[in-house]
Amino acid sequence: MSRFGATILAPLGPVLSEDEARFFAEARPFGFILFARNLDTAEQIRALCDDLRAAVGWHAPIFIDQEGGRVQRLRPPLATEFLPPLDEVMQAGPNAARAMELRYRLIAAELLALGIDGNCAPMLDVARPQTHAFLRNRCYGESLSQVVEMGKAATKGMVDGGVLPVMKHLPGHGLAQLDSHKDLPRIDAPRAELEEVDFAAFRPFADLPLAMTAHLVFEGLNTKPATIDPAMITLIRENIGFQGLLMTDDISMEALSGSIGARSAASIAAGCDLVLHCNGKMPEMEQAVGEAGLMTEAAQTRAEAALRTRTVPAEIDIAALRAEREALLAGHR
Repeated sequence: MSRFGATILAPLGPVLSEDEARFFAEARPFGFILFARNLDTAEQIRALCDDLRAAVGWHAPIFIDQEGGRVQRLRPPLATEFLPPLDEVMQAGPNAARAMELRYRLIAAELLALGIDGNCAPMLDVARPQTHAFLRNRCYGESLSQVVEMGKAATKGMVDGGVLPVMKHLPGHGLAQLDSHKDLPRIDAPRAELEEVDFAAFRPFADLPLAMTAHLVFEGLNTKPATIDPAMITLIRENIGFQGLLMTDDISMEALSGSIGARSAASIAAGCDLVLHCNGKMPEMEQAVGEAGLMTEAAQTRAEAALRTRTVPAEIDIAALRAEREALLAGHR
């Protein structure tokens, strides 16, 4: 398999332009990601996915953020409207793990029916009282054990549904009190707490094929955002033990500074395998592609291993799974 470009890119609108098709053919990104601006009708989404894959000449993975709750790009009538994850976990009580497995199995079915086969979940950040509102109710729990249990259930639902999971945000966003879309969070928790809670949440998932970094600084551990800090990427690899394909969070988020090109170069130099660029702006994509270059040999090996984990899901009775999930939520309510 020839070397992939070390990027995941996004089209600007609901229809792939000729310029984008040419650019993607040359850039050969590992995959694509879609946002609300790309989503109109089921037929249009399937056509866009087909066109993206045709541009690069193979069945490239296409990702989305479909957590349920505030962060779900697909809304009714295209997909089910779900509660925020933390709200669902609290409502389901002792039924929460099964409810979360069903939730993400249904999400996987809805995604795959549209041609989308990757989901940026599970989110394994542990919620705290001070966690910023942009993140808090997206979390799966307020304790390490709860997050791990719900993360396992969510992952099983996606994997069984033929959708690649992307765990996030390594090495842990739960203590952040700023929104990294707009500002750079700085976390001053002691190393012991990070080891026992935030880093520990990811260790049981170290064998997953794909993961995403966090744009934040742990005071005392690093001075640069984790995404562009070699020491933090080493921590992800050696302390947490993740050996899969590691992508940045969106490289255009305002937690990072400097040009898109400089950010992209810094993340690859730090040890990330892939630069994720999300806003679809061609001049920025050109910078990201130019500086990220082709995957390293190690990244290519991890990419090919991740692709081998894609599965064809068994047929399911969607109505029965919906009914079971509703009963679980109603039973505890």
